[in-house]
Amino acid sequence: MNAIAQNFGPAPVPLIPESAPFTPEQRAWLNGFLAGLYGGAEQPGLSSAPPPPAEDFPWHDPALELDERLALAEGRSLPRRLMAAMAQLDCGQCGYLCQTYAEALADGRETSTALCQPGGKVTRDAVKRLMADVEVAPAAASPIVAPRGEVARLLASERLTGAASGKDVRRIVLDLGGTSVTYEPGDSLGVVVRNDPALVEACLTRLGATQDEALREALSAERDIARPLDRTLDLLAGAARDPREGAALRRLADGEDGAEPADADLLDLLEAFPSARPPLGDLVASLPTLKPRLYSIASSPRATPGRVELCVGVVRDSRRGRVRDGIASCHLAFRADSVPVYAQASHFRLPARAETPVIMVGPGTGIAPFRAFLQERAALGLKGRTWLFFGDRHAATDFLFAEEIAAWRKDGTLQRLSLAWSRDGRAKDYVQHRMLEDAADLWRWLQDGAHFYVCGDASRMAKDVDAALREVAMREGGMNADQARDWIVALARQGRYQRDVY
Repeated sequence: MNAIAQNFGPAPVPLIPESAPFTPEQRAWLNGFLAGLYGGAEQPGLSSAPPPPAEDFPWHDPALELDERLALAEGRSLPRRLMAAMAQLDCGQCGYLCQTYAEALADGRETSTALCQPGGKVTRDAVKRLMADVEVAPAAASPIVAPRGEVARLLASERLTGAASGKDVRRIVLDLGGTSVTYEPGDSLGVVVRNDPALVEACLTRLGATQDEALREALSAERDIARPLDRTLDLLAGAARDPREGAALRRLADGEDGAEPADADLLDLLEAFPSARPPLGDLVASLPTLKPRLYSIASSPRATPGRVELCVGVVRDSRRGRVRDGIASCHLAFRADSVPVYAQASHFRLPARAETPVIMVGPGTGIAPFRAFLQERAALGLKGRTWLFFGDRHAATDFLFAEEIAAWRKDGTLQRLSLAWSRDGRAKDYVQHRMLEDAADLWRWLQDGAHFYVCGDASRMAKDVDAALREVAMREGGMNADQARDWIVALARQGRYQRDVY
């Protein structure tokens, strides 16, 4: 047994006796609660989860559908109903959190209803409906100051997926030497990025401003030219000399179905509507601020001192005959020599006690924080009950960090590994299918106080995993649907169900 476990051995966990006057599902719930409660003592080397917020936000759950979230917020104040319409990811892409964006809209400090990128059109339409009958006096906007970060040199951009893979996933290594940036496993790294120079140059050409260096810098480093806002569309519509172009821009601004060009960036708009040329200063001011991107850190500082590593999926597709690069992923993968970075502290933390079982569900790039967790435990010499669910398309080309995972399995750092490959068989296998296949063991680990972590796609994977967890509770714990939901809520409030989803 390692020194930490010897000095901080597990406290006995009381169990509800079978003779107690509870149903089997009530007894299972209480035993799980007690396991989490008695597993919460502090321990050197590992951090505990922060306490839950004082105010209850039952809709703040990305696994819930929009109508469910709005129903949970029915009767609450306007800021809370607006919050329920957001994507519930607290991803920071809007420059706020879900709660603070809603509050800024409600009190007039923010006027754009289209900042929630993960929520997309459904969120934008819901926010507009909520705001339609409310008179909000514009307030003095508080400037959103994005962290500037400290410059870190890029040491490596190594492709992790095979040449035949349909995905390009990179291991990004950054040198933190000379910076004051520190982090813990589970934290995120904020990366300050720049727009694609070729896209900037094309926009300047359309604007007839290729000699304007101040404008070039604004479009390169200050404004997000990939995601114009509804206020940009309104500005262009008002400036359009061609009435047909003005009408088309207003349809886009109103979010009408079938309005084109859909999902337009600034260059799309400048090409499609050549008569719409507002003053350059007004155009720049209408664009959203280019905000840092947050990535789950894929390393432990104990294992990689002086460095930080990321697991980045390169975003690149074609639309209307033009290749579109993901701003941050392509900047890191192909263009950057160094980038300003900062650490963003997270709620995503290993349990306080090394003996607490850990269940990690992270398909694709969702493996990032779990690589950090396993590196941390390996560096501390911890050999406990750890279980990783990982999956992707093909085992031969998409098994990220396969060699490291095999080594952790061999030395006992990782006790169990469940894999799902969606394109290797006739049926599509996903991590939630592995969960249900091992439902009895999964339930046993949870009853022993396990902490359950999920990282990855919020719109599909996280919802499916949540549904599978409820099914496990109903199948193995004898609960009905309402009891299973209450049990999961209790897990989250104990800090035993944590999600890092996007």
